Parts: sequence; C-alpha cells; structure tokens
Amino acid sequence: MLTRLSRPRALALCAVPVLALFGVAAFAPLPFTLAQPGTTANVLGTDHGKPVISIKGAPTRPTEGELRMTTIVATGPTADVSLGDVVDSWFRTDRAVLPRDSVYPTGGSVKEIEKHNLDDMTKSQDDAVEAALNYLGKKPGSVDVTLHLADVGGPSAGLFFALGIIDKLDGDGHGGDLTGGRAVAGTGTIQPDGKVGAVGGVSLKTQAARRDGATVFLVPKAECREAKAELPEGLRLIPVTTLKDAVGSLRTLDRNGRPPAC
Repeated sequence: MLTRLSRPRALALCAVPVLALFGVAAFAPLPFTLAQPGTTANVLGTDHGKPVISIKGAPTRPTEGELRMTTIVATGPTADVSLGDVVDSWFRTDRAVLPRDSVYPTGGSVKEIEKHNLDDMTKSQDDAVEAALNYLGKKPGSVDVTLHLADVGGPSAGLFFALGIIDKLDGDGHGGDLTGGRAVAGTGTIQPDGKVGAVGGVSLKTQAARRDGATVFLVPKAECREAKAELPEGLRLIPVTTLKDAVGSLRTLDRNGRPPAC
C-alpha cells in the first residue's frame, strides 16, 4: 500500500541519502594529494658538506649570490586525504590540492615511486650538464661535472643546475656573476637543447623562494598565470622558455635593464 507524503516530508526523506553521502565523503579517502611550500637549495653552495656542483677539466670561478632551486612537499602516495583536508586546503594560500595522479603518475609502490623520482632527477642532471656545456660551446668529454643534491627527486631542478654550471664556468660572460649578487630562485625542467619545461606547484614554490630570501623567480613561461596567483610581495617573476632566455634575462637584470615579465 502506497501512502502519499506531504512535500516537506518528501524533501526531508530525499535529503537523507544526500546527507549520508556527504557524511561518507567526509571520512572516506579521496584521490588527491595535499602540497605545501618545500625547501630550497642554493646550487652554487653545498649540500651535506659537499659542493652541489663540482667541475673538473676546466677552470672555475668563485661565485656570489644564490641560484635557489625550489621544491614542494606533498602527502605520500598512500596517504589518506579526507574531504575535510581538501576543504581546509582550498581556503589556504600556502596549501594546494592536486590530483594524486599528477604528482605520482606512475602508480606502483612507494619504493617504485621513489625510484622513479630519483631516476628523473638523475636524467635531469645529465640533461642539465649537456645543456650548459652546449650553451658554452664546450664538449662533455673534456669537462667533467658532478652534481650532488640529496633528498630531492624529480626533474624540476634541471634549469637551475644548468644555470649553476654556467655561472661557475663563465659567470655573466664579462667577468661578473650571472646572479649579479642577487638571490635568484626558480624552477623548470631542462632538455639537452636548452628548452625549459613546466613543472607544476609553481605558486607554492614562489612562496618557498620568498621565504628563503629570493627577490627574483625564473618561471617556465607556460606557468606565468599560476605563478602570479599567489605571488609574494617583493618577488619579481621572469618568464623563460629556454636556457638562453634565462641567461639573457639575468644579464639584462644585472645591467639594470628590463627583462621580460609575466
């Protein structure tokens, strides 16, 4: 036997499954990763007592200023992220909610993901050395470059490794520092031909850069919009698409010129 319900009662009953769904979602793990600004590292300096960049087979020069590669810190691939975590992060400028697949695209176990990230870093270092030596017209066979940076994975430090090698070997090309004595930070992948690629998490990396004293941030041009979204006061954005762009912009800045802006 069917009983006709009043409209208010019908709406109330319809709301029960919806509320139940939200209740479940609030506690169920979601396929997201939470990220925040991570550490930065000066590639012209040392890491755990060792130079980040060591060069043999060619004279090097002392450097001033800083070239800071930037990172983000993300929850692990197996971490449970709830709806409450996601909502909280949406309302904070120092947090980001990212699809888990965008941070850990390979899947697999934690150890497999760590190995993948370390492999990416190793390839990025090799590409950075090749890109820097190609830019300077030097052959890898006569110059031996070793890069050391512990506890960092992924390819996003490639651009800054290349810039660090150039600064140690050639500076600004006219006897001065490529940095002009500034604290320069940034991010970007690098290819052997010098092309710079996007990396993700840029708005968090700008915060890490400014926190650690940077006044200039080199950003892949394709990510200018994201970088401007939460740009800290006192940090200047310079877009780059190639290693040559990056070097040229830093030289222009050192001459008190006006490099490109986002």
